[in-house]
This record gives sequence, C-alpha cells and structure tokens, in this order.
Amino acid sequence: SLVDDPTQVDIRQFQRGPTTIFELTVAKEDMGRVIGKNGRVATAMRTLLRVAAAHEGVKASLDIIDPE
Repeated sequence: SLVDDPTQVDIRQFQRGPTTIFELTVAKEDMGRVIGKNGRVATAMRTLLRVAAAHEGVKASLDIIDPE
C-alpha cells in the first residue's frame, strides 16, 4: 500500500476553468511515500491522471496538499 493510514486519505475534486483539480491529502507520516524519491511517485500519479483525463477529452491536475 502507498499509505500506512488509508483513513487519512482525502481526495477533493473541483473545477478551475477548463481543468478538473484533484486535491490529495494524506497523513503527515505518509507524505514522503506519496511524493517519493525526487518526486517520482507524485510525478507518476500526475502523469497517469493527465493521460486518463486526455483519453476522456478533458484536462485534470493533481495537487498534493501538505496536511500542516
């Protein structure tokens, strides 16, 4: 699993112009794992989201929110 505490995972969706924004919040202890070494995990998640959205003909973006 990508996070130790799945109960602390929160995803919110809203529109910003033509783009659907997904805000991901996880427990502070899981932030390092979600971002990954040199941001690789976060980049991979953002890429997958953009590709899936483009397949549907829309734009999407992932913001990872610091729980502080």
